[in-house]
Formats: sequence, structure tokens, C-alpha cells
Amino acid sequence: MAQAATTTIPIVFATASDPVQDGLVKSINRPGGNSTGTYVFNSALVDKRLEVLRQLVPNARLVGFLVNPNGASTPGQLQRVQSAARTMAVELLVRNAATPTEIDAAFVSFVQHRVDGLVMGGDPFFQVQQDQIIALAARHRIPTIYEWSEFVRAGGLATYAADRVEMFRQLGVYVGRILNGAKPDELPVMQPTKFDLVINLKTARSLGLQPTEALQQLADEVIE
Repeated sequence: MAQAATTTIPIVFATASDPVQDGLVKSINRPGGNSTGTYVFNSALVDKRLEVLRQLVPNARLVGFLVNPNGASTPGQLQRVQSAARTMAVELLVRNAATPTEIDAAFVSFVQHRVDGLVMGGDPFFQVQQDQIIALAARHRIPTIYEWSEFVRAGGLATYAADRVEMFRQLGVYVGRILNGAKPDELPVMQPTKFDLVINLKTARSLGLQPTEALQQLADEVIE
């Protein structure tokens, strides 16, 4: 970690998990130390993704949740999605995967248990295995909601995520301010104010789903 190498050189980070819990800063509003940046809320949105999946698959009763057991944000993601599932009266089938082989095995389990849909946990490993996951979801006809819009543009069903373009633009602004003399501990950790719902209609139709007009109107992008 960069923080282990220096306590004086300014560090501007982008993180998908809670920077306070991860020890990057002391608090969101008063970072302290030599680090600040953006918290893109990726791992904090799994409950919202479950909600969107239920709108796409209204009769879903058993939903899979795939996580990387080695991910630092995994415990928090599990807590959030389990709480949301209880509120929605949805049963969760949680499976772990930290290798491509384990992803294959997880999907075998989802098929055997006949899940009605799947929420992908947020993790860089799953981004690397994007093509594998999308192909498995299509092959087994499992409606799946993902962590970033790149999955949906590559053929995945849907995503709900922070606007990363805007967040990275804000990172550049912070870098400029620091180069002009600002101190990291004076710059609150930025949090997203815009979230994108993206739906791939072609994929939805291939799964026999018809997103409602209301949901399509709420979407920031609908891929035909």
C-alpha cells in the first residue's frame, strides 16, 4: 500500500470500498494524514442491485449472490444484501469464487438450485473474468445484475453503479488542487451524486424478460 511507503507525499485514491473501514482516511469529511480521493460506493450498492433485479424479475424468490471470499469488502457486501433480501422476502444462495474454476462451479450450483436471478458482488477479480461470467449467465439463462456498465455493454443484463467518468474527473480536480498547494487532509473524500441504471434490452428479451416502461424511463441508458 502506498501509505506504508510515505506519510508526506500526497496520495489521491479511488476506492470501491469504505475508505474509513479500510484505514485509508480517519473520516470522510476530515481525512487526516496525506490521503484523500473518491469513494465510488461500488460495494455499498449490492442492496440496490437486488432491488433492481427484483423489478426485472418480479417473481424472483431465490437469488444467487456471487462474491470473492478474499475481497476486503465482501463482509460488508454480504451484510447489506442479506438485510435487503430479508426485507424483500427473497432467499439468497451465496457462493464464493476466487478462481475461474470456482466461478464455473458456482454457476453449476446456481443452475442446480434453479435460482431466479443473480447479483454479482463487486470485486476487481470479477471484472477480469467479465467475459466468462457473461457467457455463463447467458448459457444458463440466469438474469444477472453486475457492478459496472461495461458488463452490460458486453452483453450482460443490467447494472446500477456510480458514474465513474464524473468521479475520475473529480479526481483530476483534486490532483490539480494539491499541485497548487492544497493539503489532502483539507479535502473531504468525494462521494458520488449520480448513479447510472443501465439495461440491455436485447439481453432481457433473450431471457424472456420485458422491463416495464417505468423502469426503462428510469434507466440512464437502454441498450437495444
